[in-house]
Amino acid sequence: MDGEHVPKPEVIHRHSLAVRLTHWINVICLAMLLMSGLAIFNAHPLLYWGHTGHRGMPFVFGIGAKTEEGRAVGVTRIASVDFETTGVLGVSYDGDGRALRRAFPSWLTLPSNASLALARDWHFLLAWLFVVNGVIYLGFGLLSGHVRRDLLPGARELQPRHIGSVILGHLRLRFPRGEEDRRYNVLQKLTYLAVVFGLLPVMVLSGLTMSPAVTAAVPFLFDLFGGRQSARTIHFITANLLVLFVLVHIILVLLSGALNRLRAMITGRYVIRPERTP
Repeated sequence: MDGEHVPKPEVIHRHSLAVRLTHWINVICLAMLLMSGLAIFNAHPLLYWGHTGHRGMPFVFGIGAKTEEGRAVGVTRIASVDFETTGVLGVSYDGDGRALRRAFPSWLTLPSNASLALARDWHFLLAWLFVVNGVIYLGFGLLSGHVRRDLLPGARELQPRHIGSVILGHLRLRFPRGEEDRRYNVLQKLTYLAVVFGLLPVMVLSGLTMSPAVTAAVPFLFDLFGGRQSARTIHFITANLLVLFVLVHIILVLLSGALNRLRAMITGRYVIRPERTP
């Protein structure tokens, strides 16, 4: 209709420079931590519960290989259940088609060869960089009000009906527009809080518990995690949960407007799309 006002997209400043920098440093650190951690796991691809663990003891998770009818077969065991994972876990193939008996394939580890010492060097270096970066992010978030303003949900947002409507909207792939898109929704807030104040601290502390030097100075970590091998298992689980979080995060970014959200995390500029008209 002539003269009818058509809402236009609005450009806002979504992320501060500190948030953007710490975000991309985290991306690099987490990717390399995962790869070096898998290389360390390859040296002994079994997980136990308690204080001690060695081959011959019962384990809760393991990746290995066996020979069956003249061919190498990859096997992943969870509790007492075995799964054949040939080609991915336990047994992978190089460029010439030769079978390699490794828990995780070489293209997924840092370094790609079986160098435990180098993998540990990478892992410890990146772990401290990751911790320092996280402290900077958290300090900035608390001092600037980012955590209180952007991450803490309000009382109305925590009502079951509101949470249910947000979940339903995500399942229908209907993402917020207009005023609702100016801030994180309740699912984002709760997830980020769980990751920042729950998952990441547990991952860092369980990693420290695997260090004899740290546990000699802070022995209560053994009581906290139930032993060095339990801490190793918990560290592995939290790392996988973090990978799951990242995968879901990437999928939602792609579905809700990848270009707009990537631009916001690079330049800070974010486009608010107008609300849908009936």
